[in-house]
Amino acid sequence: MRRVLAWLTTLGSLLVLLLATAAPAQAHAALLRTDPAQNSVVAAAPSSVTLTFSEGVTLSGDSVRVLDPAGKQVDTGNPGHADGRDDTARVGLRGGLAGGTYTVAWRAVSEDTHPVGGAFTFSIGAPSDTSVNPATVQGEQADPVVAALYGTGRAVAYGAFALLVGVAAFVLLCWPRGAGTRAVQRLLMGGWVALLAATVAVLLLRGPYEKGTGLGQALDLLQVRTTLDERLGTALAARLLLLAASGVFLSLLVGQLGQEPADRDGAAPAEPEPTGDAEEDELRRLERRAAERPQREARLALGVGGLLLALALAATWAGADHAAVGTQVWLALPLDMLHLVAMACWLGGLVALLVGLRHGAGAAAADRFSGVALVSVSVLVATGLYQAWRGIGWSWSALVDTRYGQLLLVKVALVLTMVAVAWFSRRWTARLRQVPDGASDGAAPAVESAGATVPEPDEDPVRAAQLARQRAALTQAKVRRARDGSPVRAGLRRSVLVEAGIACAVLVVTTMLTNSPPGRVAAQVAAAAPAAGGAATGRTVELKLPYDTKGKGAGARGTAVLTLDPAATGGNQVTLTVVDAAGQPVDVPEVQVSFTLPDRDLGPLPVALARAGTGRWTGTAQLPLAGDWVAAVAVRSSDIDQDTETKQVTIG
Repeated sequence: MRRVLAWLTTLGSLLVLLLATAAPAQAHAALLRTDPAQNSVVAAAPSSVTLTFSEGVTLSGDSVRVLDPAGKQVDTGNPGHADGRDDTARVGLRGGLAGGTYTVAWRAVSEDTHPVGGAFTFSIGAPSDTSVNPATVQGEQADPVVAALYGTGRAVAYGAFALLVGVAAFVLLCWPRGAGTRAVQRLLMGGWVALLAATVAVLLLRGPYEKGTGLGQALDLLQVRTTLDERLGTALAARLLLLAASGVFLSLLVGQLGQEPADRDGAAPAEPEPTGDAEEDELRRLERRAAERPQREARLALGVGGLLLALALAATWAGADHAAVGTQVWLALPLDMLHLVAMACWLGGLVALLVGLRHGAGAAAADRFSGVALVSVSVLVATGLYQAWRGIGWSWSALVDTRYGQLLLVKVALVLTMVAVAWFSRRWTARLRQVPDGASDGAAPAVESAGATVPEPDEDPVRAAQLARQRAALTQAKVRRARDGSPVRAGLRRSVLVEAGIACAVLVVTTMLTNSPPGRVAAQVAAAAPAAGGAATGRTVELKLPYDTKGKGAGARGTAVLTLDPAATGGNQVTLTVVDAAGQPVDVPEVQVSFTLPDRDLGPLPVALARAGTGRWTGTAQLPLAGDWVAAVAVRSSDIDQDTETKQVTIG
């Protein structure tokens, strides 16, 4: 009990440390600036449109589209990177463009393989009415059916990886004789086939998911080829090759360990009884070790090969997700691989233990797995804390206000619940070690003898049929009792079954985490209602954002007052006033205002501001969709001192 309390205290302390040091996550690729600028009016038609992002992006033939006021596409197609920089996208424009408002719709794939998109407008000569609705042309949202199947494929892939690696580890480390059990072999083959099918499905669905097209494009070979040229496609292709090697590994695993001698409980054969002759006993011991040496060497070789295969398979996830971009990639990649392998050993091992308890695995195997699970949980906690810090940063609001942070909290809660249930499993394991051999079958002979003492009438067919039914019921009871074993074994199975059920929920949340942008907007996004972000007066919304650039001199700290009128979809008059600590307007070298709609991954949409007096700027913001937008105000008080503050505002 003291050891259990010590572990729970340690886990609780780590959780408190995680919550106390959580912070803003790194985002997917965000649009930083455009040329022509958002909402700008240019005197002459530009020759191209250029977009600059916060990180590298992958482009397709229709990643950037430019539409005239009538909705006709006027770009030359096939956008590329400007000046060879992978964080830019540039598309040429046709000549002779007329005046009016043009809409730019873009969609790309960020370095962490997640698709992002948005839309903005600019005008030639003067603004005009446009028939284009940015919400309908940006193609930011994937087809619902494709998105559902794509997410399901990713979840199945995680589960199949855990099953394949976890069951193999359980056989190698805890129950070698289980390799010869048909039920365990079905688990291994099921995990392998499911991972193969899920990988192929994700490969086929990636193109439609990335481009926002329908399910009918899944078999488009051109899209599959495009996917294979991307980093994620390369990872999926590598996973398929590794699965071929894994098939060979599984055949060796079953062939080498399936015939290993062991007792019913999965333990190694017992030492021979001493004969009293020291030389004879030593000779027997040496003979036994010599006989077991090939099996030990085979297990060692299979263990090393299996570990390398598991790490390589884990790399196909780590190399194509959040760990591959951002800070400390050199450390994040191997830790993410260890995290996945530890997860698989724990969760997949639970399934193997659950099945093994019905097919001969007993206290010895359960006790060994308890040690494996303890090591796996320790690795999960250590690597998980690093991943949480890297994905959340140093802001409490990023943990509790963003979808990524909320999912992370759910995952932590589920894992802690699993640890608590595992404590009960350890108690059942300790009790199972105290059950004498054959205790689970002790009642079976009594049942059989009871059935034998029933008299068999010779002439009454009704009585004979009744007797046959009784014997059949007794036989079924005997089979169930032999299958279920002792109450202790049944209790351990129930406890492990609960752990496995929670493990399924952990896998689902993990898939949702990998699909969620870590802290896309900012750490300071307000989670409160719009009234908490600003006070509304009529149809005008006023937001007050205190700032501190940490610099010196006038304007280094104060309040930025942002007003929007009418705070509705379409054009909004934006006024920004910067006041110092005394409430007096003050000029600063530069201010920037942008709006982001997190629910639709739209933005940031920058606002072109014009100076309208001391400490005052005005402009127009085109907000095409209703929803909870996030306004970001950046104030620069010197060449190096700048601060950005954000608040939420409801539009429409």
